[in-house]
Amino acid sequence: MKKLICLLTIWSVLWALATPAFAESYNWGMKKGSNGKPAEAGQKFDEMLPKYEAIYLGDTSKKEIYLTFDNGYENGYTGQILDVLKKQNVPATFFVTGHYLKTAPELVKRMVKEGHIVGNHSWTHPDMTVMTDEQIRSELRQVKEKTAELTGQQTMNYLRPPRGVFSERTMKVAKEEGYYHIFWSLAYKDWVVNEQKGAAYAHGEVMKQIHPGAILLIHTVSKDNADALDSILTDSKKQGYVFKSLDDLMIEQQLPNRMLY
Repeated sequence: MKKLICLLTIWSVLWALATPAFAESYNWGMKKGSNGKPAEAGQKFDEMLPKYEAIYLGDTSKKEIYLTFDNGYENGYTGQILDVLKKQNVPATFFVTGHYLKTAPELVKRMVKEGHIVGNHSWTHPDMTVMTDEQIRSELRQVKEKTAELTGQQTMNYLRPPRGVFSERTMKVAKEEGYYHIFWSLAYKDWVVNEQKGAAYAHGEVMKQIHPGAILLIHTVSKDNADALDSILTDSKKQGYVFKSLDDLMIEQQLPNRMLY
C-alpha cells in the first residue's frame, strides 16, 4: 500500500509538470507597432514572460532601440553590417548558432572585438520544446563554450530561442543555465534569401514599426537588411532615437552578471 501511495505521489508530480500550462509550446508573435506605438504581445505572454525574466520590449517611455541580429549561417553580408555599425557607433547583439561559430569564426571574433555582444541561438537551431532538459542544456553550453574559445567572451546571458518556439519549460531550463530569453517587438519577413525586395522595402518595413523601447530583430542573411541598415540607423537617429545594448537594458532590470569581454 505504501509503495502504491509513493508511486501515485511521483506520478502526480510528473503529471503536474506535464500540464498544458507548463508543457504547451508557443510560437512568438505580437501585434506589430505602428505610428510610434509599441508592439503588443498580449496578456498571456505579458503575464508569462516576467516569471522567467524574459523580455521583448524595453522602456516604452524612452526613445531607445536595442538592435539584435540572428546569425544562423553566414551569407556574405555580416561584414558589411559590422562596417555600418562601426561607422554609426551603434552596439548590437548577434545571436549565433553552432554552424555559424564553425563556419564564420573570424566574424564572431570581430563582433566581440568591436564591442558587440554574442548571444546564444542554440547549437543546431532545433525546436527545443521537443528536447529533454539535458539536450537543451547541451545545445546552450556548446555555443557558450565555443564562443569563449574563439573570442574570450566568458559569460553569455542572452538567448534567442531558435525558430521563435518556446515553452515555459524551455524558459525555465534556460534560466537555470543563466540565460534571459530575448524576444523582439519589431521584425518583418526578411530571412527568405530568394525573396529579397530591395533596400527601400527593408527600410520601410522597419521604419513604419519603429517605437520607443523596441527590440529590433533582423537577419544577417538578408541583402536588403545589409543595404538598408545605414539609412535605418540614420533616420532613426533623426527621429530622436538612441541605440543601446542589451547590457544597458538588463542592467536597468538588475542583471546580476554584466557581460564581460
